[in-house]
Amino acid sequence: MRTTATILASIICLCLGTASSASAQNLFSSSGGSFAQHHTQLKLVLNADAFYPDPGGRPVALLDLKMDAGWHTYWKNPGDAGSATKIEWRLPPGVTVSSSGWPVPQKLPPAEVTTYGYEDEAVLPTVFVIASNTPPGRLAIKAHVTWLECKDVCIPAHEDVSAAFDVARPGDPIKDVADTLAADPERARLFNLWRHSMPLPQAGAGEVRAWWEKPVDADIRPLVIAWAVPKHDADFYPDASDHFEIQAPTQVFAPPTGGVGLRKLVKKFDGDWPTMVSGLLVLPPATNAPAGTNGIRYSIAYDVALPVANSAPASPSATPAPVPPNSASQPDSNLARPRDWLFLGRMLLFAFMGGLILNIMPCVLPVIALKILGFVSEAGSAPRRVRTLGVVYAAGVLCSFLVLAAGVIGIRAAGHHAGWGMQFGSPIFVVCLITLVLLVALNLFGVFEVTLGGRAVDAAGGLASRGGLAGAFFNGVLATTLATPCTAPFLASALGFAFQERAPLIVTVFLTAGLGLAAPYLILAWQPGWLKFLPRPGPWMEKFKNAMGFPMLATVVWLYFIASSNYGHSVVWLGAFLVVVACAAWIFGEFVQRGRSHRLLAGILALLLLMGGYGVALEKELNWRVPMPPAYSAGAFSSNHGLEWQPWSPAAVAAARAAGQPVLVDFTADWCLTCQVNRKTSLEAPQVRDQLKALKVVTLVGDYTHSSDAIAAELQRYQRAGVPLVLVYPKNPDLPPIFLPSVLTPGIVLSALDSAR
Repeated sequence: MRTTATILASIICLCLGTASSASAQNLFSSSGGSFAQHHTQLKLVLNADAFYPDPGGRPVALLDLKMDAGWHTYWKNPGDAGSATKIEWRLPPGVTVSSSGWPVPQKLPPAEVTTYGYEDEAVLPTVFVIASNTPPGRLAIKAHVTWLECKDVCIPAHEDVSAAFDVARPGDPIKDVADTLAADPERARLFNLWRHSMPLPQAGAGEVRAWWEKPVDADIRPLVIAWAVPKHDADFYPDASDHFEIQAPTQVFAPPTGGVGLRKLVKKFDGDWPTMVSGLLVLPPATNAPAGTNGIRYSIAYDVALPVANSAPASPSATPAPVPPNSASQPDSNLARPRDWLFLGRMLLFAFMGGLILNIMPCVLPVIALKILGFVSEAGSAPRRVRTLGVVYAAGVLCSFLVLAAGVIGIRAAGHHAGWGMQFGSPIFVVCLITLVLLVALNLFGVFEVTLGGRAVDAAGGLASRGGLAGAFFNGVLATTLATPCTAPFLASALGFAFQERAPLIVTVFLTAGLGLAAPYLILAWQPGWLKFLPRPGPWMEKFKNAMGFPMLATVVWLYFIASSNYGHSVVWLGAFLVVVACAAWIFGEFVQRGRSHRLLAGILALLLLMGGYGVALEKELNWRVPMPPAYSAGAFSSNHGLEWQPWSPAAVAAARAAGQPVLVDFTADWCLTCQVNRKTSLEAPQVRDQLKALKVVTLVGDYTHSSDAIAAELQRYQRAGVPLVLVYPKNPDLPPIFLPSVLTPGIVLSALDSAR
């Protein structure tokens, strides 16, 4: 036990040390200092100094990344290692993001680890929209940028940048974009670099076809891309995917029809083979392409999305030669793929901090109060016993997170998609959990006793010890169970990363989050001297324990609401069963545990009550293992505020966008507290509701209450491990959806709707 505790304490110290180091770096950077390890200079530049409100103005902001000699940053798909640059915009009211893009990257050395990125200088463009009702005046757009810069080592970095412009009144004279750039040679150079470094539309590439080449070798399959361009030194840079990987090595051949043929190996992680691939078809740099200070010239590339045929074209000579047996892209070539350890360390830190913050989330607070009460009751015990209970509580948490990780791995292995909180989609799980939490509440009220505590510990000795260990382990399991419908800052990013990775990393991230949840109590148990700051044990503890039964009853009410989405009006039979459970618990406590006669008869009566309640209420009337279909699956659903919600599907989104209508999609679940708050306070707020109707926005609901592979796949597309997720699709079908944050306000939604027009 001492060895286990020492290991756990060491891990905590390591995590806290990493957090302190990261905090110190953040503090230094935010204070205005230039961190010594930064080898990339950032600048935010606008194409003009003043704009009219929409539709008169479209500010274009370029994030200029100028790297020191020999250093590089990464593309949106970094490849075998690295991390893409991320921009978190902080915009004033009335200004929203319309679109963004990435310049054509380069393949970066070393050859054995292919990555895609930028050397010398790169400009990342973002187009904004100014709402028509924005008042005139000075506005500033700000962004928090995080990136990874690499040479011999890789260093994560971050910096805040900003740029300001004036919003003019209609009719006021302003300097247009051409005049602004003509008067500022440096700004003109950056916008010229942007125009020459961006990929071209697919139409310019001519006819491009893709098909699978036989045979299939386990999870590896050769893909052929034929390109009608008379250049033989071409390549294909794929977009990233959660479900498959188009490996970096490329075999170039000359098909009989001319142009270029490219052969790439595709490794499948889960699901079916892709029917569509996307990325950049790349030609060498043109001689007239602008060069940076180090002579770097950007390649010419076409941004393509290709349907993949099941076989080659009918021409007998169109099938390329087989892949050479000694190709560098053998099926196991990426099993030992190097990773960016600094990025992985950051994700583990996020997981730990997210688990730590879970301790103050509403879902977990009832159990936390019980744990504090347990520490108070053990304040006078031997330090060894306090440490043992703390380690056992941590073991309960870690075992529970290990079970969750195993569930995610198993579901993915079966070809399905997993999500955080997915177990709440099972009606069996919800009914069992609500019964368990009710019993915990009744135990706190003193209706019956499960564990021995207080003065009974001194009287019962070893029996109490066994009960205390069981109670500590159970508290850890219950805390984890109640934490899963909640997410916390940092935890969403860490879980979104983990759900896209292999089994070892999933287990590592989950266990790290569990360690964060258990850390405060583990540390407190290892420092029993700190218990002196807690109140002394006394009669107040019994009253406090009784009072803690009410938060547990509130949890029962919340779970009962979740169950109502599974059973509709029939959920009343679940309520009847819970009444029977409470009655049986009272009989057990009053006549079996505390009674002096007829204890056997009372025990039999309690057991019969439970069996009868289960058979009649759950099995016969409720049919509890077969839930109702989701409310939104049957068709349109009108809310209390008059909005009509349609069930989400990719076809519904495509049909609405083809008709030229904006679309709002709300991926939600009845058991997600944040989702319900977003719906009531933001999505159905009066001003938002009026705007949705005025713009004729199609409102769709993706109901994740009972889990759904299609919705889980959509969530993972946007690197979300679970709900909530709200997307707003612009009226222009060529523009990507606008990704809204997890916690909404009416202003955020209105701003997105303005852009969607």
